[in-house]
Amino acid sequence: MRLLLPFLAALTLASGHALTTTRADEMLNIGDPAPPLSLSKWLKGEKIERFEPGRVYVVMFWATWAPGREAIPHVTELAHKYRNKGVRFFGIASYEDDPNQVKPFVDQMGDRMDYSVAMDRAPADNPSQGATARAWLEAAEESGIPTAFVIRDRTIAWIGHPLEIDRPLADIVAGKWDLAARARTRLEAKSLERKSRAFRDKVETSYRGKDYSGALAAIDEAIEKEPALADEYAKMRFDCLAELGQVDEALKVGERMLKLHHDQAMELNNDFFSVVDLARDKAADSRLARQALEGLRRANELTKGRNIYILNTLAQAQFRADDPAGAVATQEQALRELDAQVANKSHPFHRTYRQRLDMYRRAAAREARKKTS
Repeated sequence: MRLLLPFLAALTLASGHALTTTRADEMLNIGDPAPPLSLSKWLKGEKIERFEPGRVYVVMFWATWAPGREAIPHVTELAHKYRNKGVRFFGIASYEDDPNQVKPFVDQMGDRMDYSVAMDRAPADNPSQGATARAWLEAAEESGIPTAFVIRDRTIAWIGHPLEIDRPLADIVAGKWDLAARARTRLEAKSLERKSRAFRDKVETSYRGKDYSGALAAIDEAIEKEPALADEYAKMRFDCLAELGQVDEALKVGERMLKLHHDQAMELNNDFFSVVDLARDKAADSRLARQALEGLRRANELTKGRNIYILNTLAQAQFRADDPAGAVATQEQALRELDAQVANKSHPFHRTYRQRLDMYRRAAAREARKKTS
């Protein structure tokens, strides 16, 4: 499940691109026939106009403006891996305010985007409202991009973040995927998301206003009325407990998140980002920093050291856990990946990442002097 918190704004649709929702009995789900494709043009690779019976396809919705570009080289790796197994990969550029930016972006990515790429079909006076995005993302109640769909035999087999596709895709290709069970699980998750909306305003108003006692009380009230929401609100509850200095309780929630999201890299990054965030007024308890470090090391392992956001957060966790030398090495890797993925050196991440690297280097130098004095 994905709770749309402030940090996840990087993965959700920007203001003006809000998605509509559907009634539960109309929601596009795993096990449903794949909707038709309505695309304006193909920018790269083989054209795919329809889904052929018996074949597997991976369809990724993305946008040039959206973070999550680290998913593109990952999808390329998978396209290479499954090339001889008949799996066909293609991306659909959606929610683009300026469609003219897409082709230059694709050209710039070059071999790092080594799969077919198409443009969604949208009206000229409203280019950000693509027909395929409406028929797929909005119908499936998916409010974030990038989002991938796996299609097998013209049927939706999986929906989720492309960085979490590896294991499901392997099972789908191997014929080990229980479609009915996965459909039930996703329907239950979406039903729970709808229930959480009844409490969300009260919780998030307090949370964003830094009224952590009020937010915690609202969360506990929500969980008391709907116990199944415990996982949905685990991250916010963890944050509130950490801010209120209730470290023992926070650690218990943190352990729950480590198990819950053990194989979900971006969820782990979101879970522990705030406790190590350098923008915090004061450092969190050292035990929480070490727990966050555990979660972020796992997230980095899952993404093979390629995700710039996770690398950046991991470096902050190492710094908070009194390992400035480790933070230096990780931030250097984040900058290497950033240089490879974002050619525009005026991008604000370049400045921020280098400033943090300088800070980590100064701290590492001070630590080294202490050891030799």
